[in-house]
Amino acid sequence: MRAMRPATKHAVPPAGDICRLSAVDLADGIRRRQLSVREVVTAFLDRVDAVNPLVNAIVSLRDRADILREADKADAHLAHAEHAGSLFGLPIAIKDLAQTKGLRTSFGSPIFADFLPQEDDFFVERIRKAGAIIIGKTNVPEFGLGSNTYNTVFGSTLNAFDPALTAGGSSGGAAVALALDMLPVADGSDFGGSLRNPAAYNNVYGFRPSQGLVPAGPELDVFHAQMGVEGPMGRSVRDMALLLDEQAGYDPRAPLSHHKQDCFLRGLQTPTAGGRIAWFGDLGGYLPVEPDIPSLCEAALSRFAEISFQTEALVPDFDFEALWQAFVTLRQASSGCALKAHYDDPLKRSLLKPEAVWEVEHALQLTAPQIHAATVRRSSWHRMLLSLFDRFDLIALPTAQVFPFEVSTHWPTQVAGRAMDSYHRWMQVSAFATLGGCPAVNVPAGFDARGRPMGMQLIGRPRGDMAVLRAAAAYQTTLPWQAGV
Repeated sequence: MRAMRPATKHAVPPAGDICRLSAVDLADGIRRRQLSVREVVTAFLDRVDAVNPLVNAIVSLRDRADILREADKADAHLAHAEHAGSLFGLPIAIKDLAQTKGLRTSFGSPIFADFLPQEDDFFVERIRKAGAIIIGKTNVPEFGLGSNTYNTVFGSTLNAFDPALTAGGSSGGAAVALALDMLPVADGSDFGGSLRNPAAYNNVYGFRPSQGLVPAGPELDVFHAQMGVEGPMGRSVRDMALLLDEQAGYDPRAPLSHHKQDCFLRGLQTPTAGGRIAWFGDLGGYLPVEPDIPSLCEAALSRFAEISFQTEALVPDFDFEALWQAFVTLRQASSGCALKAHYDDPLKRSLLKPEAVWEVEHALQLTAPQIHAATVRRSSWHRMLLSLFDRFDLIALPTAQVFPFEVSTHWPTQVAGRAMDSYHRWMQVSAFATLGGCPAVNVPAGFDARGRPMGMQLIGRPRGDMAVLRAAAAYQTTLPWQAGV
């Protein structure tokens, strides 16, 4: 194993000075008029032109002339000393599972290959209002199912370090675009690891906020407690905080959302005081995990001693198999039911990937008592987590159970010699934060001897988002390499 990051195997030119700047510094430079919006946007569009054909991370790219007209309008706005939002002038591409008014949103599905939404998702509205310039979308798996970003509309997104490997998913396009400096910051979403896993596979940061911090919608159903959330990805924790400050906060159209308690970027100015970390590892052998992943994460954990954290190995006394089955049931009850309208149409059903069909057909077999039992099991896990957070400040786990695998492999059918019984069983390590409604961040953990990246999850108490981000930012200062490639 090696700590330092390897060079990417893609034949990409070095990124220019502008594209290497952090999102925070870029936004500050634009507001101070040290950088024009046109030159920032042009630099990133040039970078996309040079790199994206090799990796297919950004899709539905808008016409350059239209983007530059928007940039010139932004510069004219600043010239009159008018107010500029926190993301003013930053080019961003929105994950292709989120609606973008007037810009194609495919959900990675041929059913929606030509869909032009008439409204934005709530967080997209906020990103626009904060002054960002939307240049396109980032690629996803079909309907976000699975952690390998490929679909029949746009094809596969390749890992930022190795063109033979998967980018992860479902925020795979976003993670690769960040790692290769095509975007300064990116949004993602996470049900079963979709913000965390691709961040781990591409050596960047991904933050799954507490349930309700970022309002979801527009949705047909606004009261059912969904487990999927929107959140930020970045090359640094500060960049994620910059975006989260705009994404987060109550929206009356999302009644399960809540007001944010912190300004996250400003809150990072207060350093963490340290604390205690519970290291779950592979849960005493319950989770199949590829060799070298635990040792990489344990080496990463050792860095926390430099920032006043103590680590203790711990395996909670809980029925983890029953907990996983509860996750599967609740996912089928939400994702499967949401896809049923397409399944019911014979023409659309033929266009669904097998994983989508699997979710729907299992959802159709569920009974109300089964769903209720799953929510009760989830509630029991929440109580267990609260008791653990009385003793610990963070819980740590590997972000993934396998290293990035061949991009042609839809999903691993075996992990460490154990057969996987579903398309997402190999991502089981992501379910624990999801089921608890907890904030969880992926931090880069390093690379194996083959140069494959891996990450580690830091999970905090529900609504303890600021503490998790502070710990991640402190950890970042201990790394001998920066995020990306």
